[in-house]
Amino acid sequence: MEPSAPLPAGPASFPDWYPAWARQFAELYLADTNCVFVFHGNVHDLVRCPRSDGSEDYGNLMQFLSEQVFGQWDVVVQYDLAKGLRPAVGGNQKRLLEMQKFLTAKFGEPVTWPRDPEPVLLALDKLIDRLLVEEEPSQRKSIAVLFDYAQYLAPAADLPSLSRGSGTNLVRFLNWAQNPFVKRANVAFCLIADKITEVNDRLTSNAHVAAIQIPMPDRDERLRFCQWMAKSQKLSDLTEFTAEELADISNGLSLTSLHSLLSQGKSGSKVGVDRFKQLKKTLIERQCGGLIEFVEPKHTLELVVGQEAAKERLKQDALLLQKGRFDAAPMGYLFCGPVGTGKTFLAECYAGSVGIPCVKLRNFRSKYVGETESNLEQVLNVLRSLGPVVVMIDEADAALGDREAGGDSGTSSRVFAMIASQMGDTQYRGKIIWMLMTARPELLPIDLKRQGRAEVHIPLFYPQDEAEIAQMFKVLAKKNKLKLAEGAIPPIQPDRYLSGSDIESVVLAAKRQMLAEGRESLTRADIDQAFREFIPSAQGLEKEYQELAAVLECTQLSFLPKHWREAVSAPSGRSRLQERMSEIRALLK
Repeated sequence: MEPSAPLPAGPASFPDWYPAWARQFAELYLADTNCVFVFHGNVHDLVRCPRSDGSEDYGNLMQFLSEQVFGQWDVVVQYDLAKGLRPAVGGNQKRLLEMQKFLTAKFGEPVTWPRDPEPVLLALDKLIDRLLVEEEPSQRKSIAVLFDYAQYLAPAADLPSLSRGSGTNLVRFLNWAQNPFVKRANVAFCLIADKITEVNDRLTSNAHVAAIQIPMPDRDERLRFCQWMAKSQKLSDLTEFTAEELADISNGLSLTSLHSLLSQGKSGSKVGVDRFKQLKKTLIERQCGGLIEFVEPKHTLELVVGQEAAKERLKQDALLLQKGRFDAAPMGYLFCGPVGTGKTFLAECYAGSVGIPCVKLRNFRSKYVGETESNLEQVLNVLRSLGPVVVMIDEADAALGDREAGGDSGTSSRVFAMIASQMGDTQYRGKIIWMLMTARPELLPIDLKRQGRAEVHIPLFYPQDEAEIAQMFKVLAKKNKLKLAEGAIPPIQPDRYLSGSDIESVVLAAKRQMLAEGRESLTRADIDQAFREFIPSAQGLEKEYQELAAVLECTQLSFLPKHWREAVSAPSGRSRLQERMSEIRALLK
């Protein structure tokens, strides 16, 4: 495949069809500011490669670099640990023979070329040195070296644990990057790694090295790809969607995943709405290495009992998102309150009302150095392209870490910095909605709770009166697909610490009694018997402490029940609540 207009081997303009990341690379290279580049992010996806005849094709990143970017360069070589050093020319047989002849003259016959990283980099270093002292202009070759899976050449590691070979490779890359004579020569080193955090940060953070992120495809790129696929086979034979509709609903998918999804239609069964939804969910979870889980909300805010002011605020925000007014939407929410108050349920109901994808972060932490940050980086890259999306983080105080390095070599502090940076990025306002849930909001770093991040703090409380308890019985019976007999709900006076989870436990106990007796509806006798058997939690002080923490975190007075509003609004009210928290903390210790 002939490239349409490769990057010239020297100062010149570059094609205007280049994607933004390729233009960034070309600008940096042609300005003689960098010669070592680290490509990271969506590096294993398909890339558009226009041909010289005006038609289009798609290939991988190596093809794009070797044919489209460095298509006019004298020598382009590729190296990875599995295949060793080899020319990278695509299908151009003439260029292959020319490069083979040049490399044979320098390194000997291909069978003798070194394969291990250290001798390969040493041989390349000698080649670059000879190029720099070459006085004959016709012998000054332009050389591009592409290192695939660069994380195995200069892996992330602390200095004491860095092996001698990895240390040698790292120093070699840094020497090339910092050498002003190499920068002025027609030489480029491209390191490729999907997760930049797996590459040694002494390389990626060096001022002489340019890190270039390849993003997930946007709508225009997905549309162009669908139109390209339609040239070989009608989309109507593969799916029920048009190219424009596919571009709209395939956000979060790489082009490789989109191709895989559409190829499912070649089996004879078109990809319809339900099948597309399931395939997209599976493919995105696979892209993230199983680090996120899609939640399919089955309920809306109408099912939430009590919390009227909070529900009204959430409904208003959901309406803004549905209208596309992302600028007026909050960056995130903090749901706090004692255990069993339905924080996760409220978050899922909100996601069901707004009608956008909802995901939960799974445990992305790893025992291996650098892998936790790599996992999180991979998830964040997908979330940025998936938006608008609701991201639910349960037990947020434990999951997100803090600024303190602790005993984990700084992993928690780096995770905290990555999450905090993403949560505060206002270009994703309304596109990534963070929902942090915790019963201990005072343990959550203030950086995450400030305005501009998780800015709306909604406290949740136990049922406040008899009517709310009765309504909660009806809702939980509906949630568990139970039929209530007439008069089944007994009058129950609110207990200060009777939670929604407690009531659901009573409902399920009554359900077991009902099924054991072969009946299809719950009676009052079932519920009375279940209540007599139920023993509520005795952790009163802990629950009071969590309730006080939720009250003090609240950002809108109307979210609070009447007695708490009065307590907070009273002179020195907040101070007295904080004093009571301190007393309970001392008692619990």
